[in-house]
Amino acid sequence: MAHPLKKEIGPVKQVREICLALPEATEKIAWGEPTWRVRDKMFGQYDNNHHNAGRVAIWFKSTLEAQEMYVSADQDRYFVPPYVGMKGWVGVRLDVDVDWDAFEEIATEAWRLAAPKKLLAAFDAGAVTP
Repeated sequence: MAHPLKKEIGPVKQVREICLALPEATEKIAWGEPTWRVRDKMFGQYDNNHHNAGRVAIWFKSTLEAQEMYVSADQDRYFVPPYVGMKGWVGVRLDVDVDWDAFEEIATEAWRLAAPKKLLAAFDAGAVTP
């Protein structure tokens, strides 16, 4: 039986479109959930009711400052995820009304934090486009 999240169900389709549009982004199933990576460095992880937390979300690599900004601005959409929250990752809920423009900005920043310096420089110079 295929993994249920490999199907284009719910917000997974839009999450995939945004994450995989970033240069050299790939998807890999880890811990039973899709993760998104750039040159095998993870920048996002799907959270389908992880440990019965009662939410569907994605965790994105971030900074502690950005995490604080998002969570303090809107606790209905953003949260500090377990395990990686102490490193600055931010959880973005997908089971509420998603602001897809903000989602894309957060995903792009997460990708930037994980991308190798040469790839990031090429992206910033316009030599590599999403």
